[in-house]
Amino acid sequence: MKTAIAISHVCFEDAGTLEDAITARGLSFRYLQAGVDDLSPAKDADILVVLGAPIGVYEVDRYPFLKEDFAVIEAALARSKPIIGICLGSQLLAAVLGARVYPNREKEIGWGLLGLTPDGRKSPLAALSENKFRVLHWHGDTFDLPRGATWLAETAVTPHQAFSTNNGKVLALQFHVEQHTRGMERWLVGHTLELTTAGVDVNQLRADTQRLGPGMEKASRTMFDLWLDHVGVAPARATAPAK
Repeated sequence: MKTAIAISHVCFEDAGTLEDAITARGLSFRYLQAGVDDLSPAKDADILVVLGAPIGVYEVDRYPFLKEDFAVIEAALARSKPIIGICLGSQLLAAVLGARVYPNREKEIGWGLLGLTPDGRKSPLAALSENKFRVLHWHGDTFDLPRGATWLAETAVTPHQAFSTNNGKVLALQFHVEQHTRGMERWLVGHTLELTTAGVDVNQLRADTQRLGPGMEKASRTMFDLWLDHVGVAPARATAPAK
C-alpha cells in the first residue's frame, strides 16, 4: 500500500480535506509531529504533506527541528515525489528551493478573496471557483517566488500565495483550504494569543467560517482530487460485491 505522511507542527491543525482525498484513493495516511517524532520515515513517503505553524523558517536557532523539515523536503524533491506544503509548509518549500522567506508587512488572518494568475486558472486551484475563490488566510510571513517555479495565486497583502514546481507535482499554498469547518474552534482556542494580538474579531471569524467553510470543504476536495489526478494517484478501485 502506498503511504502519505504529513508533518504536523501544531497538534490541532490536521490535513483535513486533503487527508480525505488521499485516503479515499486507498493510500494510508500517517502523521509525524515535528519536534517530537523522528521525521526520517517521511523521506520514503509516496506523498509528502507539510503543514503549518505560527513560527518562521528562519527561526532554526529557536526551533532546531526545522533542520529535519528541510532534510525531509530535500529528500522528497530529490526523489521527485508529490509534495504539498501549506502555510509554514509552503514557506519551507520556498526556502529549500532557494527563495527568501521573511515577515510580511502585515499579518493576513481571516476569510478573503484569492486571485489566480493565468497559470493558476489552468491549475487545480481553478476548482476554488466553487467557493467564489474565498479562502482562509492565516499567516504572517511571505516568500519570494523560487527560481523556475510557476506562480499561481495572489492577494493584495501577499503577492505570492501559491506556486508549483516539478510539472505541478510540488504545490505550495500560503492559504488554508484544507480545514474542516467543524474543527475551526480548535484553531480559535489554540491561536487565541495571536488572534488577540492581531486584533482579530473571533466571533466574526467564527461566523465567517460557518458561512464559508462548508463551500470551501467541497471546493478544496475537488482541488485536491484534481492535483492527485495530475500527479498520477489513481482512484481506488471499487470492491466487487461478495457472491
